Amino acid sequence: MPLDRFQSLKQYLDSQVIGQPELTENLLIALIADGHLLVEGPPGLAKTRAINALSKGIEGNFHRVQFTPDLLPADLTGTDIYRAETGQFHFEAGPLFHNLVLADEINRAPAKVQSALLEAMAEGQITVGKKSYKLPDLFLVMATQNPLENEGTYPLPEAQLDRFLLHLNLDYPDAQTEAQILALSRNEALHGEAPQVTPISQVDIENAREQALTLYLAPSLEQYIVQLVMATRQPSVYCDELAQWLEFGVSPRATIAIERCARARAWLMQRDFVSPEDIQAVTANALRHRLLRSYHAEAEGVDNDTIIQRILSLVAVP
Repeated sequence: MPLDRFQSLKQYLDSQVIGQPELTENLLIALIADGHLLVEGPPGLAKTRAINALSKGIEGNFHRVQFTPDLLPADLTGTDIYRAETGQFHFEAGPLFHNLVLADEINRAPAKVQSALLEAMAEGQITVGKKSYKLPDLFLVMATQNPLENEGTYPLPEAQLDRFLLHLNLDYPDAQTEAQILALSRNEALHGEAPQVTPISQVDIENAREQALTLYLAPSLEQYIVQLVMATRQPSVYCDELAQWLEFGVSPRATIAIERCARARAWLMQRDFVSPEDIQAVTANALRHRLLRSYHAEAEGVDNDTIIQRILSLVAVP
């Protein structure tokens, strides 16, 4: 059964990425919900290690791209290369043709590179010259941002942020977890890292996606998702303070993201229905990057997480 294999994969990821259960869980949610992941956190929190471990747990290939200011769109998409022996141009595929792509420090690349990635994430294809090329059916981008250093960065436009299914914020581990990381690092240095999981086939991943979409979602919970989204667009209906904090609400992609991720979480929890807890658990990560705060909220030091928690407290749970 696909579910048993995903449970084994989750255990493997947790054994390889110590102290980041939210990251490993949301990697699997993004995989099942067929979306992309934006991860923000200080360096050294196993972001690269996490998606590398995921690539070993599924039947697919993986490529890491370090985004820099001098990166070109062709460095992602590939380009046409002239072959003298044939007298013709031949397309050489770039890193985006892998199943899993790590876009490391995505905000360090200029807008033209980000636009090439935007087409890949939104359309599942890339365009070189006058020709478009389809990307693999299994295609997941995990992008990272470093919140500690903003010099020489290019903030992601709202249209691209909206293409990310989820946005995670990571923080440093506690002392006990740090000791476990030390032990794992020492053990790998002595014995090396041995494969510990049977890779999940792409067929099983497709089956998991279909099963998640067939879970029962009560009409009242469907309306609950809609009302959470509407609270970002019509905040004055709920609270005057909320209306002062929000400049713009979220797009319909947020509604779809909450529903898809809630279904994926319920499926991973081995349930055949979606609960209010599933919706509440994924809402913050689905809305965090889509909300636009007002100047009033920024002046008061109110962040997006505070706004989302206020929305969750104001919208009635069916």
